[in-house]
Amino acid sequence: MAKLDEIAVLNDGNGYYANLERMIISAILFDPSIFEGIVDALESKDFAYPANRHIFDICVNLYKQGNPIDEEIVKNRLNQKIVSENEYVAILAANPIGNLEAYIKELKNISLKRELHALANVLREQSLIGELDSDTILESVEKKIYEISTQTTQKDFRKMSDILESTANMILELKKNGNQIVTGVPTGFTDLDKVTTGFNKGDLVIIGARPSMGKTTLALNMIQNALNHNIGVAMFSLEMPAEQLMLRMLSSLTSISLQQLKIGMLDENEIGKLTNSINYMREKEFFVDDEGALGITQLRSKLRRLKSKNPNIRLAVIDYLQLMKGSGKDRHLEVSEISRGLKVLARELEIPIIALSQLNRSLESRDDKKPILSDLRESGSIEQDADIILFLYRHEVYAKRELEQKITKETEAGKDTLALKAKLRDMLQSESSDALVIVAKNRNGETRDVPLQFSKKVTRFENKASREDMAEEKSYQATKNYDEKNLGESIEMPSRF
Repeated sequence: MAKLDEIAVLNDGNGYYANLERMIISAILFDPSIFEGIVDALESKDFAYPANRHIFDICVNLYKQGNPIDEEIVKNRLNQKIVSENEYVAILAANPIGNLEAYIKELKNISLKRELHALANVLREQSLIGELDSDTILESVEKKIYEISTQTTQKDFRKMSDILESTANMILELKKNGNQIVTGVPTGFTDLDKVTTGFNKGDLVIIGARPSMGKTTLALNMIQNALNHNIGVAMFSLEMPAEQLMLRMLSSLTSISLQQLKIGMLDENEIGKLTNSINYMREKEFFVDDEGALGITQLRSKLRRLKSKNPNIRLAVIDYLQLMKGSGKDRHLEVSEISRGLKVLARELEIPIIALSQLNRSLESRDDKKPILSDLRESGSIEQDADIILFLYRHEVYAKRELEQKITKETEAGKDTLALKAKLRDMLQSESSDALVIVAKNRNGETRDVPLQFSKKVTRFENKASREDMAEEKSYQATKNYDEKNLGESIEMPSRF
């Protein structure tokens, strides 16, 4: 019997594992037509015994070259130092398998156990190395566990023919879906979705703004839209507790003012709306981590675990990037490490990650206060790592500030400020104001400004459209599903959801 290699540490005293592998190899040689299904399910490392692994590798190479998997061809390619002629004859003489799928599943299970056993040995060795800190060890182990649990394997170079076939299939799939503009997670804002096609797998999306512009609100509106499409969302809130986030979402969802919800001043109709909204949200997969101080290592660990337990997590949001901890003393290098780590994590988990970001204060001194890429705070690497960069701008924030300063200045000078105060009062009492999402970077599309409307009372961004148009819009299935469950007509589902 061939000897187990260095990682095959499980006891195989009765030869069970060796026979299991041998029967699968025998089945391939007996009926090569089944190999196309097997090659996607098994890898070379799943075979612990060198002889079986060697034959499997030969079959893989023949398959990739388009050559037949024939007993004589395989025999001629054998390395006699690994597989003797007697061993090869014994494999060919193995009994045919009836339920191949069950045998493959069992072999995969044994392979995973070997990997976990090997990982335990690595963990034991690393924990004894004084130079390695605990965060580094945990990051290494958790990444490996995630790879094992999701069967992530290292990919080799891909040939042009394979890439073209994959791309063509993707285009045909999009065509089959009805030429939809949105291919990723929809934002809920029509014009923004047209520019970005939604947020796609592996995207790192940065939403930058100065304080008081509403970047958290914009992110929550996007989260609500994803939830309404039954997309699971994970949020890391480093600034605000989960309860405050939920108050904002409920205000937006019910059209009850945030201030009323905060003080509990609700009439019976509003209580009905709130109850229905809570029941609606209860069914959604929304997970919030509001621990506060969080580093990229801890964030990766938490998100990997959550994603492995909840595969429907298809969007992650971080509020906000500059509050994350780094591992060094140079803040620019720390932010570079964080932004690069988020981009790598987005690709690893195959989900878009939205990270909110503060902008440099220097833009306040400019006449034109619309943000530009150089306003990203603390690190130029954010611009390099991001696939999409959105800036949120509301002119009214600056107009209000300038008006208040002018009133103070003219009051001190003894001038009449009644007209200025009336203008400020009108501004404060207005129900909505214009907003702008500036698409400053879009790796796979155009860059342009997208106008939105900001509803102050319920802290909600809306499509720039007439109220009549928005009232007639019935495009999202989430609203239909909700109505079909007869949860009542009291909830007002905004159209951009």
